[in-house]
Amino acid sequence: MNTPSAFYKQVLKLWHAPDLALIGQRRERRMRLLASLVLVLLGTIWGCFFMLRGAWGIVLSDVVLILCGLGVFVLTRRNQVRRANLLLFGVMIVVVVGMTLLLDPHTAAAPRATHLYLLPLAVAALMAFRDEPLWLRYGVSLLCFALFTGLAASAWSPVSGYGLPDEVRVVGSWVQGGAAMLLLFMLLHILQSDAAERSVLDRDLLAALRDEQFVLHYQPQLNSAGRVIGAEVLIRWQHPQRGLVPPIEFIGHAEKTGLIIPIGKWVLEQACTQLRIWKDDPLYRDIGLAVNISQNQFRQAAFVPDMLDLIAVHGIEAHRLELELTETLIVQDMEDLVRKMVALADHGVRFSLDDFGTGFSSLSHLKRLPLNTLKIDRSFISDVLTDASSETIVRTVIGLGQSMGMTVIAEGVETEAQQRFLASNGCVQFQGYLFSKPLPLQEFAAFVARQHG
Repeated sequence: MNTPSAFYKQVLKLWHAPDLALIGQRRERRMRLLASLVLVLLGTIWGCFFMLRGAWGIVLSDVVLILCGLGVFVLTRRNQVRRANLLLFGVMIVVVVGMTLLLDPHTAAAPRATHLYLLPLAVAALMAFRDEPLWLRYGVSLLCFALFTGLAASAWSPVSGYGLPDEVRVVGSWVQGGAAMLLLFMLLHILQSDAAERSVLDRDLLAALRDEQFVLHYQPQLNSAGRVIGAEVLIRWQHPQRGLVPPIEFIGHAEKTGLIIPIGKWVLEQACTQLRIWKDDPLYRDIGLAVNISQNQFRQAAFVPDMLDLIAVHGIEAHRLELELTETLIVQDMEDLVRKMVALADHGVRFSLDDFGTGFSSLSHLKRLPLNTLKIDRSFISDVLTDASSETIVRTVIGLGQSMGMTVIAEGVETEAQQRFLASNGCVQFQGYLFSKPLPLQEFAAFVARQHG
């Protein structure tokens, strides 16, 4: 097993986004909601203005602006982030360019100023599309910069007669310029703040690695007789100031940056070490451990030999180690996935499909994979007694697993009524707060002793 110092050197590890990922998402969500309301407000104001002037063509465009604002609002509420961002930035770019050309023509008395909003839009696009492909993230920003350059260097306007009076635009130029620069400053400040937070978190994580602040918790998996037959291994960060930090606050960022690879390797190594310790203890030697495997981790070319080396070095029985895969993973590179799974399954490693029913896997995928276990997602279990669709899905998954010779385990079981329903439909393995929350190692050992006593 790697020493703490070796593991520390091996990793430049995840930048735990304690709240940063979640705070960033909430911040962007609020910004989109605010922007949608601004679109509705601007569309209403300009629509009324041009309605009084009888410019019905522009009134129609303002109606479109209002509808787009409502669309962004609805998409944001539904968490359809990409569509909301594309609609928002598409409309904002068209609005800024249109207003610059039609309402803000360059004159000797009043230079253009509306096009200045393209600068904060370019910076905002870098933030909004940060998790999108590079062509989209940088394409929107570069488009804004290109349009800004063209409008700043030209006095061309497609039509005349819609421009505001110069005496209004002289004051407006100062207001527009000040507002655009204020927006740009605010966005740059947010970017700088994010970078500073990441720097602090990087240092915290490196300290966590050096000082062994990461710990594993174990959530028991029980059979119908109430005996512990396994446990799911879950990582936690025991932060010296913030206390116990759950994985939801850092695993997502680790996935995006690739830092999940050394984290996952550490978790696997700790799990194998624990299985070796239990191997000679009659109370625990039949208990298996399930470890979640990320997409980035499984795609590593050396994943199979590294796994086999871990099993050999620790001298454990491979069938006591179960690797949990998600549905997202199995629709990526099917051929590579099958090849690696078969190679490990041939040595006894078990596989489970986590959160089954929430992704895009199909029967054609399932029949090709050497899966041992299907895990019913907790979202279906939570309302299985009150929602007919969830009930049907749960019954179907149980029947499907049994027909394909797989074990079916239900996650998130919280009530005895849920357990009775599952048991009556043929599910005989359970995991959830009805039995136990994820426990530190010593508490898990005590739980096993009580259940088997």
